[in-house]
Amino acid sequence: MRRSIPLALTVVVIALSGTVISPVQAAAGPCKPGEGANLRGRDFTRGAPLPDDLRCANLTKAKLDSADLLQKDLTGAILYGASLREANLTQATLKYADLRKADLTEADLGQMHADHADLRGAILVDAEAGQAEFPHADLTGAKLTRAELTQVDFTNAKLIDADLAESTPGQVKARKADFTRANLHEAKMGQAELHHATFKDADLREVQFTQADLDGADFTGALVEGASFIQADDVDLTGARGTPVGIDTGVPTSVPSFDPGDLFKTDEPEAARSTPSGGGPSVGLVMVVLSAVGLALTVVAWGVSAQQRSRRNARFALMRRGAEEDITRLGEEIDQLDYEFQISGRGSMTADHDWRHAIDAYEAAKNTLAGARRAEELHFVARAVQDGRAALERLRTRVR
Repeated sequence: MRRSIPLALTVVVIALSGTVISPVQAAAGPCKPGEGANLRGRDFTRGAPLPDDLRCANLTKAKLDSADLLQKDLTGAILYGASLREANLTQATLKYADLRKADLTEADLGQMHADHADLRGAILVDAEAGQAEFPHADLTGAKLTRAELTQVDFTNAKLIDADLAESTPGQVKARKADFTRANLHEAKMGQAELHHATFKDADLREVQFTQADLDGADFTGALVEGASFIQADDVDLTGARGTPVGIDTGVPTSVPSFDPGDLFKTDEPEAARSTPSGGGPSVGLVMVVLSAVGLALTVVAWGVSAQQRSRRNARFALMRRGAEEDITRLGEEIDQLDYEFQISGRGSMTADHDWRHAIDAYEAAKNTLAGARRAEELHFVARAVQDGRAALERLRTRVR
């Protein structure tokens, strides 16, 4: 495990060496962006091996389509204009990386760490980025159409003019994120944390903000036609355009307090309000009936919701057991191959790249499963197991 270097020690080293670097570069690690391996324009789609150390590497316009970068450390790397279509960047580290105009179409970015990364103009169409972290990242003009963004961290991120149409940023963390002029048409942002987020002039048509926390969010000029704010907290659509769902008007600021006595108030004189003989049921009786009906509907809804939760929990438990069995089998395959190599006299495989990759994938699968709470998260377990088996198969093929 890499130990972090205290900031004070970093400053001392800089002072002694006489080298001046920016705070961003210091945070990125002991190298400046581009000071690593020079791999500019290289094509890694034809079997060319990647160096083990990719920190601060120059991969400008490199071809990395379908590359296996599982858990790779690309801190401070320059990937400007690089092609990473369908690449596996699960749990990879790209803090302070330069990914401007990079093509990450259909890439697997699950649990990727991209703090302070520069993704201006990057293409993440159909990318799977569940639980990825982009705090303080710049995604201005990025294309995230149909991207899987469940539980992504966009805290303080810039998504100005970004395209998130039909994306699924459910339960996203986006405090103080800037979505100015962003296209979020039909995006699913249920249960999102959007404290003081900015949606100025954004396209929010048919966006689902169900149960989202919108305290301090700015919707000035935003188009909210058909957007759902059902059970959303602290909604203030002052200056917004269009008619949303789940609130009374397109520009609500607050809900007026309700006085039960208002039910009995009328502008008619007292004499006119006297109940005619033989008239209809009293207001009190109507209220009792309505309350009973409402209670019955609530009980029914609760029962349906409980059944759905029970089915989801049962399905998750079944899928989790299957994932555990897959991890166990992968571990057995690793042990078996290790035994075969030992009895064949070929020696240790600890220095082999594919062997280390299989071990890392096995550990990643175990760690991910330990923290999995939703069925969607088990996808990353399956992907890690698949990567581990692929590495073992490559190793078997090579040594036969």
